[in-house]
Amino acid sequence: MRTRPFPQETGESLAEGKGKSVISIRGARTHNLKSVDVDIPRERFVVVTGLSGSGKSSLAFDTIHAEANRRYMESVSSYARHFMEALERPDTDSISNLSPSISIDQKSIARSPRSTVGTLTETYDYLRLLFAKAGTPCCPTCTAPLARRDARDIMEEILALPDGTRVIFLTAMEQLRRKTEKEALRTLSGLGYARVRFHNQVMLVSEVMPHASDMLLSEMDVVIDRLTLSAKHPDIERVLDSIETAFKLGRGTLSLLINETEERRYSREYLCASCGTGLFEVTPQTFSFNSPEGACPLCAGLGVQQTFDPELVVPNGKLTLLEGAIRPWSKSSFTSAGNDESEEEPGTPEAEAATPGKREASGNGFELLKQFAARKKIRLNVPVSKIKKSEFKEVLFGEPELERKKKNFFPGVLALLEKKHRETKSEHIRSLLEKFMISSPCPSCHGKRLRPEALAVFFDHKTVHDIASLSIDELETYFLSFLQKETNSESLSVVRPVYREIVERCSALRRVGLGYLELARSAETLSGGEAQRIKLATQMKSELSGVLYVLDEPSIGLHNRDTERLIDALCSLKGNGNSLVVVEHDPAVMKAADWIVDMGPGAGREGGEVLFSGTPAELLASNTETGAYLSGKRRVSEKRRVKTSSRFLSILGATEHNLKNIDVRIPLESFVVISGVSGSGKSTLITDILSRALLRHFYGARTAPGAHRSIKGLGFLDKAIVVNQDPIGRTPRSNAVTYTGAWTPIRDLFAATAEAEKAGFSASHFSFNMKGGRCEVCQGSGMKKIEMYLLPDRYVSCEVCGGTRYNDRTLAIEYRGMNVSRILDMTVSEARAFFFDQPPVEEKLRALDEVGLGYLVLGQSATNLSGGEAQRVKLAAELARKSTGKTLYILDEPTIGLHFEDVRRLLLVLDALVDKGNTVLVVEHNSDVISHADWVIDLGPEGGDMGGNLVFSGTPAELKKCKASLTGKYL
Repeated sequence: MRTRPFPQETGESLAEGKGKSVISIRGARTHNLKSVDVDIPRERFVVVTGLSGSGKSSLAFDTIHAEANRRYMESVSSYARHFMEALERPDTDSISNLSPSISIDQKSIARSPRSTVGTLTETYDYLRLLFAKAGTPCCPTCTAPLARRDARDIMEEILALPDGTRVIFLTAMEQLRRKTEKEALRTLSGLGYARVRFHNQVMLVSEVMPHASDMLLSEMDVVIDRLTLSAKHPDIERVLDSIETAFKLGRGTLSLLINETEERRYSREYLCASCGTGLFEVTPQTFSFNSPEGACPLCAGLGVQQTFDPELVVPNGKLTLLEGAIRPWSKSSFTSAGNDESEEEPGTPEAEAATPGKREASGNGFELLKQFAARKKIRLNVPVSKIKKSEFKEVLFGEPELERKKKNFFPGVLALLEKKHRETKSEHIRSLLEKFMISSPCPSCHGKRLRPEALAVFFDHKTVHDIASLSIDELETYFLSFLQKETNSESLSVVRPVYREIVERCSALRRVGLGYLELARSAETLSGGEAQRIKLATQMKSELSGVLYVLDEPSIGLHNRDTERLIDALCSLKGNGNSLVVVEHDPAVMKAADWIVDMGPGAGREGGEVLFSGTPAELLASNTETGAYLSGKRRVSEKRRVKTSSRFLSILGATEHNLKNIDVRIPLESFVVISGVSGSGKSTLITDILSRALLRHFYGARTAPGAHRSIKGLGFLDKAIVVNQDPIGRTPRSNAVTYTGAWTPIRDLFAATAEAEKAGFSASHFSFNMKGGRCEVCQGSGMKKIEMYLLPDRYVSCEVCGGTRYNDRTLAIEYRGMNVSRILDMTVSEARAFFFDQPPVEEKLRALDEVGLGYLVLGQSATNLSGGEAQRVKLAAELARKSTGKTLYILDEPTIGLHFEDVRRLLLVLDALVDKGNTVLVVEHNSDVISHADWVIDLGPEGGDMGGNLVFSGTPAELKKCKASLTGKYL
């Protein structure tokens, strides 16, 4: 539909082209957009909202940003475009008045284990510079301060000696290393040096030669110069020249022999006066864990090591060593992986079934174990739990170091597994062995990532890791207090410019609600919302003007208090003369916007239209669904009473990260919400502790839970299901119907038809991922890529199969008048009606439909799904499984990307789970979801070190009365 233009001060209609204060879009048809015409005001804060799948991202990112970015790329030379990703032109009639665009989404951020908050924001780069220029190096061995002297300092010290002092300049010449004594003396003679210090005596080269041997040089110093000091006529140039020559020949070292009795040593580099430990030049690279100069040599700067966990290696103490108690040496560990083609190498974990239920292990590792057991008289046919602890410790960790020189020394099962993991060339073997490994802090750097020399440099009695471990809030306060107490002008001249850069970045991070983060925090642990706000903070610091910013739900993961800060930051960005287009569902953000575009009316094929375009006040008065929810005419939850429970799951003594040794009781058979400000410890408690502990208890997962004393009440549960925010697939071949398992019974139905049986087709012939029934020209993708060189690659329908993915023989087989390609073109709702009498299919499709994904096309690629859609697909896959009534469902912010109506539908599904006797545990900030809960556990009161406390535990009604809770305030 064509919408009215943004009102201007002159009253002129910009739709008529009389101004350039709107981005004018005509005939947008990207994805599900239905020839959309819309005007978006420039230099305004614009929100695009609507149901999940209604076309918001298609308009904001795939149309507006994509075209702005493409036009900018076309402005560079054709040569430069060879090195850039070519961008496709969006399907539109016209877009006018675009500015250069910057996309700030939740996906395009480095997730490398080497990235941290400090490296992403470049704040750590300034810390490295600070330590390189103002840090005090200390000896990594004895912690004594290291000193170094330049030539002028040494000259002044020499000239300060008494008149008539005899000084000899000596150095250990680098050029003489690895030469014999005779070769060294001949080299010195050829270079014109007359004297050396040989066996602590200064002698002429000609005197030493008769005593020299053909052995490698052990100790010999070259006499650079000899002089007697004169107080009246100091020979400054000669002293300086001697010092510089000694440094040059001796690789930065110099010795002074004073009156042939006292010796003083100097080094151009840092040198410990106590133990003689040396340290090369300290540069910013010294403090980089991504550089060989600074990275811990043991973990290569990662801070963690993969090690074999004894509990995973020997999970069942009731088995004997002969029965396969050592799991990696049991054949079942290989066959359970579903790969029957595992190669056999010397020493690979391997076992052959001797009798039913019993295994006889073979291979070099087990042979060594058998020899060791025979020597130590350890019985292999008794359960490992009955073997003496001291003996079993040697089985796992090997014999004591004192016995290492023995010919038949046994290094231990864990050492043998580590050797195999390190040396194998088979990725299959390596991946199988990694199932028995866990990540643990590096024993050398203890998770600090840096080598000892870097951690021995101090600034204000702190290492670079100590400062990087401070929160953003604490970091700014620390530097401010340092500047106030510091009096050294030289130190201040270095600190002030660095402080200014660091504080600017910290201030931007605080304004977007990330003050609780530490610079040392790994980028892998950041949520999508946190990663996006880091990018937003970086843009705020740049202070650009005239830019179009396109953001994807920046409020994700933010408490209402932090959302207010985010709105201030967005308004500040707009105040610099920029345009903001924000895809968002948060009511506070929508009400703070200057303009709102509401997409709908439905999702998928039923969406793609502009229902409303105007101010927030006008939206509240409109008849749209969004306006009704925003104005309070409709409510997400109408829940009247809460469920009570007498059974609890208790987490006792939680101390991981910032948790303050808290005890948390979670009522079972209830809808429970974990709330709190960003960084208060919610994810630590639920993801790092509870989820990992449950997955390890029920499924033997290898990840170790975070620090806690114990978890009680597990006996009340049969299983646990964790639904996180990870994508469901990273390739175009993945889709919702394959992820949920609905495609397998559909293929079986086609294979059971008379035509398929006559043709000899099995279910695999109806898979687009396997040879046989698929089109081999496009290999089942239905599309072919055409490389356009200076233009973006084009994807066109395969000329052989016409985009159907299958060959003609497969397409000729029909089920109820539909071939397999037409089934893939159905939406979930259409397919559910089509397979109404096929429970294996209908149940899985019903789960997708109930979580609001009825509009999805079965064959739609997983890479085209939004974050909210992907999470709901995973939830639907779990809902389709049979419930025992004693299941704990853990969800991490399931309302991400959801409209008010989507949230209402989701709550109905979750309520149905609770009604069956299950427990639903949700980490959430959405006020509607918190109000809907039976029980709320609120952490805080703030984030980072100021968080980690249990602020409240009770019903939502009681939470509203809790003055200590920020969550209660916003309810």
